[in-house]
Order: sequence, then structure tokens, then C-alpha cells
Amino acid sequence: MNLGLTDKVAVITGAGKGIGLAITETLGREGARVVAGSRTRTPEIAALCERYGGAFVPVDLAEAGGPDLLVRTAAERHGRIDVLVNNLGATSARSGFLDVDDAQWQRVFDLTFFSAVRTSRAALPHLLADSGGAIVNVSSVNARLPFPTVVHYSAAKAALSNLTKALSEEFAPQGVRVNSIAPGPVRTPFWTAPGGLAETAAAGTGKSAEEALDEVVPRQMGISTGRITEPREVAELCAFLASARAANITGAEFVIDGGQIKTT
Repeated sequence: MNLGLTDKVAVITGAGKGIGLAITETLGREGARVVAGSRTRTPEIAALCERYGGAFVPVDLAEAGGPDLLVRTAAERHGRIDVLVNNLGATSARSGFLDVDDAQWQRVFDLTFFSAVRTSRAALPHLLADSGGAIVNVSSVNARLPFPTVVHYSAAKAALSNLTKALSEEFAPQGVRVNSIAPGPVRTPFWTAPGGLAETAAAGTGKSAEEALDEVVPRQMGISTGRITEPREVAELCAFLASARAANITGAEFVIDGGQIKTT
């Protein structure tokens, strides 16, 4: 399917690894002019930008001025912005609510929620200028399944899902669509890196971290398909929502969790 994204200018936050890296690759492959923002220029994002002619902007999006710098760079380079993907989000697992102090709450909200607020605020005048465009926010099933070990992250993602609906209501009449994607567990460094959640899941099972991610995690989390999601699957859904193929979809949240959430 031709998504019609050729020469569309797409700004992506948290593009250096994981889901953001996959989104950068997918939109680049679809012909979009990608502007990728991340604190670290990873070899993978550098290779993708070279392959597809994209631009990388080294920026800390958790800082108040970071989102404006990213958007301004994209607008100056290409003269417009057609798509914004608010993908940035991160946390570390804690033992529970009492183990999360104010600094940790603030850091997770700065990364996961306020980065999206600020980047959307900076990008919307450009999206509105051509009376069209799309914002795709990467939320999480944790917005609905607030596990105690990621209570701060869950709250931030719930706020992002709420923001998605509010922005869609305000800006749909002006031609800007706003939707969100809520992935369950995805094969990203959050799980796979040394010390990540895959190692935690493997502890005491006699399995490697990779085996635990493929077998233990889907079983423990009640994932009906029996496997976790791959980053490219989230990226392909994002590309569809960013395209004119989804021209009358706004204010919606698309869960991609292999059936982990059981309620309607």
C-alpha cells in the first residue's frame, strides 16, 4: 500500500533506539523527510539518516528548550512540518509507589509527558499553516494497566493519552489529526539491555533473558498471541496513522499488545 508519505516532513522524538528508531526507518523508507531528535546520536540512527537523507538533531527533549530547538531546526531545513511523532518516554522499574521520590516523578514526566506537550506546542503552528497534518503520540498499555513497579510511568502515559484526546478535539476542525498508539511489551532496550526487565523476568526461571522475553513474559502478562510486539509493528501502525490513508481517524488510541488487555 502506498501511504503517500513521499516528501512529507516528519519530526520524531526519542528516535535513537527502540520504537523511535523503527519509526524513523519506516517513515524514511516510505519517502518522508525525517528529522530525528534524540540526546544521543547512535550508530543506528546515523546510518538511517544517511540511507534516507534524514537529519539528526542532538537534543535533550526533557529540557524546556529542547522541543522548540528540534521543531525550529526541522522548519528551517524544510520550510514546513507535516507529521509529528511524540515517541520519547522512559523509566526504570521501582519496587513500588513508596520507592519513587519527587525527582523521579519529575524526570519521568519531563521525558514522557512534558516533552510531548512542548513539542506539540512548537509544531502545531507549522502543522496548522497548511491546514493539515498529523500528530501520533506513542502511549502505552500502562496508561490502562498501572503496574506498581512503573507507577510514575503509567501516570505519565495516562496523561499523554488524555492529552491526545484533548488536542484532537481542538485541532481536528483545523485539519490536524491527533491519535495515539498504546503498545504492550515491545522488544526494545528497555527489556533487552543488560539489567533490563528481561533479566528480571528470567531470574529464578533457569532461562536466559532472551528466552524469558520470548516465553516467560508473554505467559506472565497474559499475552494472547504468545509473543511480545516487535518495534517495526508499532512503526508500521504509526506510518498508517501519519498518512492520508487515515484521513478521518482522529482522537483514537490503537492498542497493540497481543491481547494483553482483556477488557473492552
